[in-house]
Amino acid sequence: MRSTLSVDDHPEQGGRYGERVTNDAGPASGDTTAATGPDSWPAIARGARLHFVSGKGGTGKTTVAAALAIALASGGKKVLLVECEGRQGLARLLDQPPLPPTDQLVVNAPNDGEVWALSIDIEYALLEYLDMFYNLGFASKAIRKVGAIDFVTTVAPGLRDVVITGKIKERVIAADKAGRQLYDYIVVDSPPTGRIGNFLDVTSAMSDLAKTGPIRNQSEGVVKLLHSDQTVIHLCTLLEAMPIQETAEAVDELVGKDLNIGAIFVNRERPDYLPAADLDEVAEGHIDSARVAAELAEAGLDAAGDDLDGLMTETVDYAVGVQAQQVAAAQLDDIDAAKIALPDVDDTIDLGALFTLARALEEAGV
Repeated sequence: MRSTLSVDDHPEQGGRYGERVTNDAGPASGDTTAATGPDSWPAIARGARLHFVSGKGGTGKTTVAAALAIALASGGKKVLLVECEGRQGLARLLDQPPLPPTDQLVVNAPNDGEVWALSIDIEYALLEYLDMFYNLGFASKAIRKVGAIDFVTTVAPGLRDVVITGKIKERVIAADKAGRQLYDYIVVDSPPTGRIGNFLDVTSAMSDLAKTGPIRNQSEGVVKLLHSDQTVIHLCTLLEAMPIQETAEAVDELVGKDLNIGAIFVNRERPDYLPAADLDEVAEGHIDSARVAAELAEAGLDAAGDDLDGLMTETVDYAVGVQAQQVAAAQLDDIDAAKIALPDVDDTIDLGALFTLARALEEAGV
């Protein structure tokens, strides 16, 4: 039996992490964080219904996409969370069985909000297209049998992205019998930054696939949606050189394709535990170990010998890491987009961690 998860199952999610949310002003001197505020969420994102979340592999884009869906739903809204790469990463994250290609309720959010989810299956979506536009539903078994779907998406790889974005558009405009839109927001766990530009460039893909016909007409509707104020693309990064470089390149590419950039989510930000004035000295290994041992003893902690040496080594490593994070944060400031920093939660991401991240996003104005 599939289970629907609820915030009530994880009461610990209510903690505040507002001090980690940055704004466009960038970090204060000697600190990689800045005070939170509802203005951190950019205006372009406030009016959007379709939110794509991309990022370099390993930056946590799937986790951030799920947290964003929960944050958007927490105002009593209905949100659809879409996986489009077939990895079933969302199912594992939400502790669910593999997600089907049809909408399924997965999380009950605060204030009667709901998060639904689906994993787009290319074969299922392509057959939907053929049935919708060419009335070929009756031929689906034969198409599967001869392997036509694999053949078509291999010979014309752009078709895969056209079909996936078309499915997303179909869920954006989906309505009930009374004509009301089914979902207030759609959040898409998108391909990584190395592929996001081509994935969303449906115009170029269609120029090689079809000049006329129903799929061409449908794709023109997709292009209009993706380039409208209803759609934003968010990018997830870490305060590390390579992810930031790839983020900068992705922003340039997407802006060049006339697509709307939303926020850059700075994931797993490391808090500053050391005084800014002492950071450089500590990073160079200049620590008064005797003073540290004495102050630990005053606190009732006995640290000496190998234990104290290990603690000093960890402190130096930590300071070096914070320095590197500050350098990366300065590089990130050069990217013209809103930044929202997210706290470093436990190594094992569960629903409680997702609600922690969602709360941070809400405090940023989501």
